[in-house]
Amino acid sequence: MEPRVVLLLSLAAFASAASLRATDPLLALIAAEYHVSAGDAGAVITGFALSYGIFQLLHGPVGDRFGKFRVIALMTAVSALATLGSALASSLAMLTALRFLAGVTVGAIIPLAMALIGDRVPYAQRQATIARFMMGQMLGSAAGVSLSGLLGAWIGWRAVFVALGALFVVVGALLGREIAANAALGGSGDRSVTIRNALRRMVGLTRRPWTRVILVTVGIECALTMGVFAFVAWDLQHRHGVSLALSGLWIAAYPAGGLLYSVFSRQLVESLGEQGLALAGGLLIGAGYLCLLLAPAAAVVLPGLVAVGMGFAMLHNTLQVNATQMAPEARGAAVSLFAFCLFTSQSAGVAVVGQLIDAHGVAPAYLAAALAMPLLGLEFRRRLRSKRTVSLENGAPDGGA
Repeated sequence: MEPRVVLLLSLAAFASAASLRATDPLLALIAAEYHVSAGDAGAVITGFALSYGIFQLLHGPVGDRFGKFRVIALMTAVSALATLGSALASSLAMLTALRFLAGVTVGAIIPLAMALIGDRVPYAQRQATIARFMMGQMLGSAAGVSLSGLLGAWIGWRAVFVALGALFVVVGALLGREIAANAALGGSGDRSVTIRNALRRMVGLTRRPWTRVILVTVGIECALTMGVFAFVAWDLQHRHGVSLALSGLWIAAYPAGGLLYSVFSRQLVESLGEQGLALAGGLLIGAGYLCLLLAPAAAVVLPGLVAVGMGFAMLHNTLQVNATQMAPEARGAAVSLFAFCLFTSQSAGVAVVGQLIDAHGVAPAYLAAALAMPLLGLEFRRRLRSKRTVSLENGAPDGGA
């Protein structure tokens, strides 16, 4: 795959990730605008997250049927309309509906881009390519959570949606121009694929032992890592006295860790391999949360967040690469199933960890992640080693289907 195409997909991932996190710091401003409670204003986030997760099951089949790059470009354009419309919402109900629509379309970008990379990049080079693609996602997460709060406080919350909408317009135009210049990239896909058959195939995929390993592993990974991470800003504010504005900038240390992995991904992949990355990722996440647990001051939290971000990128990147190979004959559907498990487990993790923190404080949550994530990395490394041994014994290339 041409580096230019990977860059365009990474820009689309930047916009998607920024949109996913941008509303978090704006709840108080939205609540004040519409004269509702913060809990009522939270429907804006819930609606977006709900559609973002549920519709993952449909994005892959649609991409397989109509062409992944073409669908990414179309969804980016519709995301621009829904996001710009959010800036003009006259009521909370209208804003919630528009954010729900934006979640449907924005959620298609990253999993379809991963599936497209899986289609066009050989397995041996796929991990490094996906790592480069992830740079946009990591930077988008950092920008969404840190810059939206600053822009909202400076100009107002509507300005955030104007800026995001303009970003989607630019990225959509670049993707459209690429389709016009590269007819093969904008291919029409496989019209024999239907939603019903794709969903039936997803159910069939869950009967494959290796698919279950990937889905269970990513479910535990995201429930623990992201479930606990959702409360780091709260902990910074309540235990370390960091202000609301600064806590968002503190959190940017997490995607900075992921970006660090992306920069050195080729060297790390070559030196550690899949198995080493899985174990090292789990160990780094555990060490990072142990650092957060024991941190005597806010400054000590920063290296812990960098470690969690880099460790998550290493382990998750390995899972992503294996997800692209779960079903090469229906890669879009397979990656959609992977993304669905990712987001639903993350949501469940936030709910469970929230109850744990309400009852016992943040320390048990940090400790659980610090102990469990190295064990998860160790177990996934063992599974990878066993799969590689079986593949070699059967005469299949390492990483094959």
